[in-house]
Amino acid sequence: MRINDAVPQKGSKKRRRRLGRGVSAGQGASAGKGMRGQKSRSGGSTRPGFEGGQMPLYRRVPKLKHFTVVNPKHYTTINVGKLASLPANTEVTLTSLMEAGIVTTNDGPLKLLGDGELNVPLNAKAAAFTAGARTKIEQAGGSCEVVEA
Repeated sequence: MRINDAVPQKGSKKRRRRLGRGVSAGQGASAGKGMRGQKSRSGGSTRPGFEGGQMPLYRRVPKLKHFTVVNPKHYTTINVGKLASLPANTEVTLTSLMEAGIVTTNDGPLKLLGDGELNVPLNAKAAAFTAGARTKIEQAGGSCEVVEA
């Protein structure tokens, strides 16, 4: 067996259609594409999803109400009012809150929310703070540190 022996079976290869080469060639003039219009022009048709200039479906759908976020961030949230029972200058992290029994489940990185009153200075280390939580902790004499989770 040599490389020149590797040829396709007889009758398996068809010759290509030569379009627009005169009336007698079979596919002359309009080349089988009908009269006029976008689909008859050279360069083929429109891209997938094109709706003739109307806003296409894949761009309309995310603008609808209640469209869910694909990868939402999940936090373990707690209000600063719950931290008022802690002793002064305590370091507040997710692990320390779980040991103290204030937080029972780990639903992701810690986020402190601003509901409630706080009079004890605390050193908070969390992934996120709301603006209200940050001001209440700092007004009580504590500090806020953003920790990457």
